[in-house]
Amino acid sequence: MSAPINNPLVSICCITFNQVNYIRETIDSFLMQKTSFPIEILIHDDASTDGTTEIVKKYEAKYPDIILPLYETENQWNKGRRGSVIFNFPRARGKYIALCEGDDYWTDPYKLQKQVDFLENNPKCSVNFHAAKHSNESEPWKSYIYQKKNSKFTIRDVILGGGGFMTTNSMVFKTEFVKEFPEWFYKSPVGDYPLMLILASKGEIGYLHDNMSVYRLMASGSWTLALNSSKLNIENHYKSILRMLNDFNKWTKYKYSKYVFRKKSENFILHKYYIYSTKYRLFLSNLHKLRLKYIGGKSSILL
Repeated sequence: MSAPINNPLVSICCITFNQVNYIRETIDSFLMQKTSFPIEILIHDDASTDGTTEIVKKYEAKYPDIILPLYETENQWNKGRRGSVIFNFPRARGKYIALCEGDDYWTDPYKLQKQVDFLENNPKCSVNFHAAKHSNESEPWKSYIYQKKNSKFTIRDVILGGGGFMTTNSMVFKTEFVKEFPEWFYKSPVGDYPLMLILASKGEIGYLHDNMSVYRLMASGSWTLALNSSKLNIENHYKSILRMLNDFNKWTKYKYSKYVFRKKSENFILHKYYIYSTKYRLFLSNLHKLRLKYIGGKSSILL
């Protein structure tokens, strides 16, 4: 068996679970990267049962010096041990970490080279991200290119932008900033938003206008599909994000309180709008059924 490649500059961190229809495209997009530096590919397979594990093992056998997987026999996500933070970041040997989950993929073979060049030339930046296509798997006509106008951002933009401010699979950042995490991080319902907040607290944020990846929405096994599967999930998510923002505010010694307060206010308004709009639609639907029942199915006078 070949030994792992020496001194990788970038550690690609990928988590996957039951993504048999996507994982090949994901790994191929890593392997197509053309760089002037060595890389390593760290994959955490969370006890997949649909054939994902077997695919990863085939790639590992073909590229044993680059692809370094961890295979679980029991699902760790359900035990609260989640993501690359637990399973990939601690073993990352690169100066930089690049993120991409097992249902997403990169489209530009020079993506890593461009981002590393940017970070090397901009040492005050803690993280770099780029434009990306957000592909809606269930409703393709809702797909779009997520892009920004500016080239530099600050922590203010991240706080107000929320977890969607940076497309996760577009992020490359300094490994030194993710070797330890505050306790509040592990209590968060998501990993991307608190990660962005921590990275933004360490330096400036750089942005490239090149569209270099595809981020799948509502894909089978994806977080977005799980979140939107019930009203209870959305309610719990809202409350957990509120607690996370409070904890982050305390962790930063209230340095960014005015932005945190504004973000919490915006989230409150959006949450209430969702609840009441849902109740209103349900009310109209029930009213419609009731009227049909009592006027013999004639709907010409209905709302």
